[in-house]
Amino acid sequence: MKKLIALLLAALMVVGLFAACTDTGTESTDPAENGTPTGTEGEGTEDEGTEAPAAGGGSVYYLNFKPEQDEDWQNLAKVYTDLTGVEVTVLTAAAGTYEETLMAEMAKSEAPTLFQVNGPVGLANWKDYCLDLSGSALYGELTSDDFALTEDGAVYGIAYVIETYGIIYNKALLEQAGYTEADITDFDSLKAVVEDITARSEELGFAAFTSAGMDGSSDWRFKTHLANLPIYYEYEAEGVHAEAIHGTYLDNYRAIWDLYINNATCSPAELSAKTGDDAVSEFVNGQAVFYQNGTWAYNDVSSLGDENLGMLPIYIGVDGEENQGLCTGSENYWCVNKDASEEDIQATLDFLYWVVTSKEGTAALADEMGFVIPFKAAKETSNPLVAISEQYIADGKKSVDWCFPTMPSEEWKNGVGSALTAYAANQNDDTWAAVVTAFVDGWATEYQLANG
Repeated sequence: MKKLIALLLAALMVVGLFAACTDTGTESTDPAENGTPTGTEGEGTEDEGTEAPAAGGGSVYYLNFKPEQDEDWQNLAKVYTDLTGVEVTVLTAAAGTYEETLMAEMAKSEAPTLFQVNGPVGLANWKDYCLDLSGSALYGELTSDDFALTEDGAVYGIAYVIETYGIIYNKALLEQAGYTEADITDFDSLKAVVEDITARSEELGFAAFTSAGMDGSSDWRFKTHLANLPIYYEYEAEGVHAEAIHGTYLDNYRAIWDLYINNATCSPAELSAKTGDDAVSEFVNGQAVFYQNGTWAYNDVSSLGDENLGMLPIYIGVDGEENQGLCTGSENYWCVNKDASEEDIQATLDFLYWVVTSKEGTAALADEMGFVIPFKAAKETSNPLVAISEQYIADGKKSVDWCFPTMPSEEWKNGVGSALTAYAANQNDDTWAAVVTAFVDGWATEYQLANG
């Protein structure tokens, strides 16, 4: 796992671009500032740090970003409370509603003590609420400063998971259609396989793709994760220019979107009402071969059996993409609410340190949540989708960086999502032009609003 973390560091271009030089001094002696866990020695290894701190009168309130891990966090919170007597409350925002949920909760007298931002853009909205973690024991457990969200020498956020996404596929169904992964090496070969499956779908009894649902539980897969591909390739060709996007690879974006929506379990006109649960159900019930999602979705699809799960890169027809790997990075940064009471801040820092150093915490992150975490005591995950990601790296494939931190706002994503939905229902050059407008002009507008 240490080798994997080191290799993944090379893929995290965007995080590195936005990371400032950090002063890691630990001169503070105030435990609420220092973050040294009560009842621990401040040193985390797989065999140390498992003793939970004693209750100190504070409590933890975590606003969780990931609906798919809600039960896992609830269970881990209970373990910690049983061990320490410290109350840990976990509230999980519904998919696609985190920002508005955070705004509502932070306005309350009992606000979250622990929340997350998605990178520099998210930090711009919440920096005034973020405790400087540069002197904390949690920060000391990071394997690299590249996983810290820094500004002006302060550490405002710490990435807690490295994730990977692509096109998950059902090996048995792909073989039933007469193909293997070796037959798919770029967009043209993917298109040929997909369209052949569609042509024989009645005979085969399944479709190529699951529904690309565009409700709030699913649209992030396309307005954010799929949109990452044309942004990444533009940055690769022209250098990162977060103040504007030119749309150089939007024809490629159209090509892969067309492939998804015209070779699926439903008609494109139905996508506005389709959900993330619909896509999962279609995939695990053998109604489709391909399903765009990531390592975090393993628990949802594990019923197919590990032997039947594969993952392909998202090919969009760019030169040299036969050497492309999966999309790997993070947009999940823990932040501690500096306006919480001193007792609650300390309780939150203690809880986080326990999560990333204790046997109970690291096992939950690796085995239950399937996370690869950038901390020294990380346990190797049993998630087979992570193993697939590691193999792509070992084979010399170039990971696609997560460029999400440069997306100017949630409103930009929503504008792209709405335009994609309208285009799916009525596919022509005019409706695609609206997607381009939302992508390019919407980016410029939202960047200016965010940066004055």
